[in-house]
Amino acid sequence: MDKVRSAPTLAGWYVISLRPSGSHAPVRRAATALGARALSISTLALRPLSAVPALQAALACPLVIVTSPAAVQFARRQLPLVAAPGQRWLALGEASARALQRAGIEDVRVPESGTDSEALLSLPELQPPPDAVGLVTAPGGRGLIAETLAHRGAQVHRANVYRREPLHPSAGRLRMLRKLPASSALLVSSQEAFEGLWRRLEESGRAALRARPAVASSPRLAAHLAGLGFQAIVLAPGAAPATLVDALAADVGQGRFR
Repeated sequence: MDKVRSAPTLAGWYVISLRPSGSHAPVRRAATALGARALSISTLALRPLSAVPALQAALACPLVIVTSPAAVQFARRQLPLVAAPGQRWLALGEASARALQRAGIEDVRVPESGTDSEALLSLPELQPPPDAVGLVTAPGGRGLIAETLAHRGAQVHRANVYRREPLHPSAGRLRMLRKLPASSALLVSSQEAFEGLWRRLEESGRAALRARPAVASSPRLAAHLAGLGFQAIVLAPGAAPATLVDALAADVGQGRFR
């Protein structure tokens, strides 16, 4: 007799992806694998920044930090990424580490738990840091890394290889958001991306969003959402799309949300 298959954990659910334009596919794959559907709402687009001299200086440091897969993508368009003998490479999460490995950097260290700046700064390689540290990133975010490393005595060579450009979600997307069923959850891995949506919502739309579960990729983001009145907050151990969706599925599977 054939066994009756149980329904996927997130059957009937929607997840709301706030990834930058053109990068929602990993969320859709992770959601589909667990029976959910995804609504993509981009509030940011990623644009390249020419940074060859700064990138050369960053890549020449004895330790290089890469803050996102996008940083890897935009950096390797300008210069090859090659690990020098004895050079150490750090990444904020597994997705960034895998991007570096695909680019040819085999030995990449990531925090054991968490994918935020605080988790990276707790790594023993930065206690204290070497005299010079390369930081491959974008303007704005992750300012805590450069500030803390400078306070610890390092000269930080920052290469901003891309920038985030604000996008206004279309009226059609916002209507789709309002029509989602109660079994839908917001995925939040960037405060900047979240604020781009939050600013576009009227109070009724904000109230409806607050009533849904929100999955936050860090304690800092969870605290920000709680300060805005979100009640059902799931803290994920990282920012990768599959990690966010899995964290939601774990809570749904335990009966937290019905």
